[in-house]
Amino acid sequence: MQQLEKPPVCRIADADPNGAFASGLEYNPPVRGMWNIVHMGMLVPEAHQVYACAQGCLRGVILTAAETGQLDRLSWISLTEEDMFNGTLETSLVEGVSEIIEKIGFHPPMIPLFLSCMHLFAGCDFDGVLADLSERYPDITFVDCYMTPTMRTTITPVAQCSRQLYMGLKPLPQNPQSVNIIGCDRATDENSELIRILRGAGLTLRDLPLCKTYDDYLQMAESRLNIAYLPTAHAALDALEEKLGIPQIYLPARFDFDGLRENYRMLCETLGIPLPDLSDAEQAADAALRAAKQVIGDMAVAIDYTAVTRPFELAKLLCTYGFRVKHIIADAAGEDGEAFAWLQQHQPELQLWSPTNVNMLHQHEQVKEPVLAVGQKAAYYFATDRFVNFVVNGGYYGFAGIRAIAELMQDAYQNSKDRKPLLRHKGYGCDSCLLA
Repeated sequence: MQQLEKPPVCRIADADPNGAFASGLEYNPPVRGMWNIVHMGMLVPEAHQVYACAQGCLRGVILTAAETGQLDRLSWISLTEEDMFNGTLETSLVEGVSEIIEKIGFHPPMIPLFLSCMHLFAGCDFDGVLADLSERYPDITFVDCYMTPTMRTTITPVAQCSRQLYMGLKPLPQNPQSVNIIGCDRATDENSELIRILRGAGLTLRDLPLCKTYDDYLQMAESRLNIAYLPTAHAALDALEEKLGIPQIYLPARFDFDGLRENYRMLCETLGIPLPDLSDAEQAADAALRAAKQVIGDMAVAIDYTAVTRPFELAKLLCTYGFRVKHIIADAAGEDGEAFAWLQQHQPELQLWSPTNVNMLHQHEQVKEPVLAVGQKAAYYFATDRFVNFVVNGGYYGFAGIRAIAELMQDAYQNSKDRKPLLRHKGYGCDSCLLA
């Protein structure tokens, strides 16, 4: 086993934006708030997920379903060693799914069927499996999905699942009054200027977390435009444009005022609608940041990549308002390269920490000063009960999102939380099956 050394940390001035830390043995901290592919599959109303994988993997899948209170919407097929060499891999899948359908006693409109790494290693004919199942049950839409973290260097499981969940959509005549938000696990904050612009233009907004029925889901195919702001949504945008001909626009979740102005200009130009005056929203965000700084003062701030998709841009924004951002937990800049470069020049001593390196194992035992954390990994690694508890931007977007995050930081400073029971929840906002 690799000998534990000092935690992997470096000055941002010395870091490579394409990868600051060497790949090796990894450590998964006991922070469970990130949504996984089981949570994502539950977003399609009335769908019934089926997982075919080894028992070790199934344990996590089943616990996730239990903690969302939706075990009745998930079934599984246990993969054994014998299945890998007896020549019945595909047959076992077809018969196993068929048995599940007969036992649940009804035909769900859609079945996302998840294969595991082992099926890919064995060369399973997944297309043949889906064809056989579709022939047996023509009233069910079978969608190929994958629980294959070993393939994450080509496409991450989250991005892949986000794409596949929309593959049940079928072409519909275009509705010029309908638009989609694509790739989100939770609905976008209604206070966001993005939502206000869309609703103010009289457009019908469709989003997977807003769908109440399977028919709601199918109606997403009629929209005139797909909008996304999470980097994991690119594959879904491309696939939907190819399959349904729906054009796309990517408006990243920015923490830069100029960048947000440009996002909204592009959106309104694409939709052919007037750009509203957003000065009040900008001023409110500015005031919230100043108020938070007044309260938080010089306390060290740590930001992690699971909380926001652009941690370096958030750090840049906070630094320009006088916050003492000292730590960022992330291993690469990603689409955040411009802010990364700014921090290298203007905040060269800022510390960059690895999210998963095995030598982070005891970091939470060695914290040297009080920290206010933005994100769950930051709260864990810096052992602080003063933390902002959300993941993947928390549904916040735009100037309203900046204002909300500033207010949450101020609240986190003034009202500490007991991090231990919160961080052990498997999926942000879900119940926990773990003992206290």
